[in-house]
Amino acid sequence: MDTKKQSKSFIRQAGEGERRWFYGGGVHTWLATAEETGGASLIYSDTLERGKLTPMHIHPDTDEALYILSGEILMNLDGAEQRVGAGGLAMALRGQPHAFKVTAENTSLLCFQTPGNAQAFYLGASTPLPTDDAATGPVDFERIAESGRLNGGIVIVGPPPFD
Repeated sequence: MDTKKQSKSFIRQAGEGERRWFYGGGVHTWLATAEETGGASLIYSDTLERGKLTPMHIHPDTDEALYILSGEILMNLDGAEQRVGAGGLAMALRGQPHAFKVTAENTSLLCFQTPGNAQAFYLGASTPLPTDDAATGPVDFERIAESGRLNGGIVIVGPPPFD
């Protein structure tokens, strides 16, 4: 069996990792980047406010798993809605239309994307936070769509499907 080593193993402690304001709403803390994983994955935590929602979108070449750490989201996968609470997982395979809405205060999740080929999209759709206590910024869906057009990684296929 060929077991090529792609990159150097590492440990990231709580509070480490670049923090970025994502223009869709929420603070991403990057836990493992595409460079650090040899392109295998992108992993970040996301701290979200109640009411945050996403447009219906796909990741053409990336599988996305959302593991809910606290709070709750309403997930729309291919038109079917289901609530996902702490300890639950939502899995959107590449090309599958999905969107979510945050339905509880203090919601946080881990996002696992494989492979890590959507990282350029997230860089273009976010900005570094200047301090550890900074936790908000503007919501700008047009900037998200533009980053998708320029960098790939996401295609917005419709408005948020929630009432």
